[in-house]
Amino acid sequence: MDPLWMAAVLVALVFGFAAGLKLYTLRSKKQTDTDRDRLVEEARREADALREAAEHEARETVLREKEKVEREHGAQQKELKNRERDLRRREQELKAQQQRLGKQEKDTTRREKSLKQKEQAAESTARNAERSLTEAKEGLEKVAGMSQEQAQQVLKEELLDEARALAVVEIKKIEDETEAECDARAKSILVTAISRYAGDYVSDRTVSVVQLASDDMKGRIIGREGRNIRALEAATGVDLIIDDTPEAVIVSCFNPLRREIAKMALTRLIADGRIHPSRIEEVVRKSQREMDAICKEDGEQAIFDLGLHKIHPELVKMLGSLRFRSSYAQNLLKHSVEVGYLAGMMASELGINVKMSRRAGLLHDIGKAVDHQQEGSHAEVGAAVAKKYNEAPRVVSAIACHHSDPEPGSLIDHMVHAANALSARRPGARRETLASFIKRLEDLEQLALSFKGIKKAYAIQAGREIRILVDTEKVSDERTLVLSKEIARKVQDDVNYPGQICVNVIRESRATGTAR
Repeated sequence: MDPLWMAAVLVALVFGFAAGLKLYTLRSKKQTDTDRDRLVEEARREADALREAAEHEARETVLREKEKVEREHGAQQKELKNRERDLRRREQELKAQQQRLGKQEKDTTRREKSLKQKEQAAESTARNAERSLTEAKEGLEKVAGMSQEQAQQVLKEELLDEARALAVVEIKKIEDETEAECDARAKSILVTAISRYAGDYVSDRTVSVVQLASDDMKGRIIGREGRNIRALEAATGVDLIIDDTPEAVIVSCFNPLRREIAKMALTRLIADGRIHPSRIEEVVRKSQREMDAICKEDGEQAIFDLGLHKIHPELVKMLGSLRFRSSYAQNLLKHSVEVGYLAGMMASELGINVKMSRRAGLLHDIGKAVDHQQEGSHAEVGAAVAKKYNEAPRVVSAIACHHSDPEPGSLIDHMVHAANALSARRPGARRETLASFIKRLEDLEQLALSFKGIKKAYAIQAGREIRILVDTEKVSDERTLVLSKEIARKVQDDVNYPGQICVNVIRESRATGTAR
């Protein structure tokens, strides 16, 4: 090829390449500007969309906050209305209480006036007695020729006898007036409480029976060389009686809680079929946990039924365990709930704290859930337990006094004591063995006969009354009143009995004449 031609072609190629490169550069620059404009436009649109979304979200947030504020405002308004209603109710209660206090103040003023009149009458009697003494002294000195010391001694004895007779008459008069004023009110409160509450009773025994599908299961319960039955008795603290009773095993234990745990565990072992010592211990532990849960649930149910709250969990569990205990065949949990109801009803009639009275009534027998773990009566133990778990002093006092040892002090103490007696004496509530019943009647009669001047004594009305006949030559009419008080105090100190006992002392004179 011609070199010139090749040079020309090469130059042409160089120029063509440069022109193409220039054209490509111009086109790329134009494309870049286009893309940049497009990206800017897209960024602008995305910014607008984000702004609109942010504005929308801000509006929704404002609406939600506004609704929340309105709801809170409505709740506050409702709470304020409820508080206003409670304040009005409390104001009405305070007015009613003020009226009752005013009435009580009037009664107190009237009684003070009556006492002043009686004091004036007593002073007048004393003045008359002193004048009579002076006259008698002068008469005795003149007529009998007695010395002054002798006359003083005779007159002193006569005056003391007369003063005793007058004192007995005044005491009887005051007692009659007091009974006339308070007997009707007390009967009304008691009858109202009894009529408003009706409860059932659950009997308990010292043995439980577990039914078996067949007698072949007895051998599996006993186990090889008796290891299964020994393991079960050791784990539960009960006695298992496996005898000729068909298709049944008897669980015996004085503690109903342990007996119920053993019955539950044995029933599960029989249903499961795997009966060996390690399995027995596992099932017994599980049954004990479930029994604790049952006791807690029963205690919470009793507390809920009485409308109470804020009772210590240990007290709740102890209260629930009373379901498995009984006194004279009366279920203690039902008895405690009933005492709580009755005490609350009496409190509402008297216008005092109903919740506090119900709480004291419900917990009054809590000491019976402690078994023999602490020394003392169940009233003392219960008061110590309630104090330990931060119960109110009035509740602790009512628990300690519900058997009149020590004597009740406050109104709540008296109401719990009365409610406990009412619950125990309701028809069908309790039963006791014939031997202990007869022994108690004999003790009552022997105690009455131990006093001087008594000829005969009879315990009647199932031991609720002692009827006493006195010797008319040894006991005067005035002495009968004092004698009845002394015997009642002796019975209260020395005899263990449910409820209360009435002591009636009778003195009569008989004269016999014969017409011929």
